[in-house]
Amino acid sequence: MELAAKSRYRSTLGLAVAALVVAAGAIACPVPHRATGSAHAPFMAENHAAMDKMMESMAITPSGDVDRDFTAMMVPHHQGAIEMAQAELRYGRNEQLRRLAQGIIVTQQQEIVAMRLAVGQPPASAAPSPSSHPKAPK
Repeated sequence: MELAAKSRYRSTLGLAVAALVVAAGAIACPVPHRATGSAHAPFMAENHAAMDKMMESMAITPSGDVDRDFTAMMVPHHQGAIEMAQAELRYGRNEQLRRLAQGIIVTQQQEIVAMRLAVGQPPASAAPSPSSHPKAPK
């Protein structure tokens, strides 16, 4: 198998794995009637926008450098998790899930910085701290 074909195969395999992860997450999502009336539509819209943006950003052209390609796909994956956790903080009411969302934001931000630094990229500007969110638990 030539190098370009191997690279395309790895990229396709990576995207397939990412798609399966997203699909599994979508299947595991709570049923819509659990959210409160007026908060449900904006919550779902934000989550769908985050997932669409994530999937589009993960569809990279392989560079031939496995580490850079891994980072190029994982950073938007982590950013999508951050955006979905921020939506939970905006609309969610369950304190346990809100604390979990805060933790997701912090750890995903740290992992983005670590991945970027590992491949010699500067850390991108960070998202706001979860504790600075107006609805964050005190």
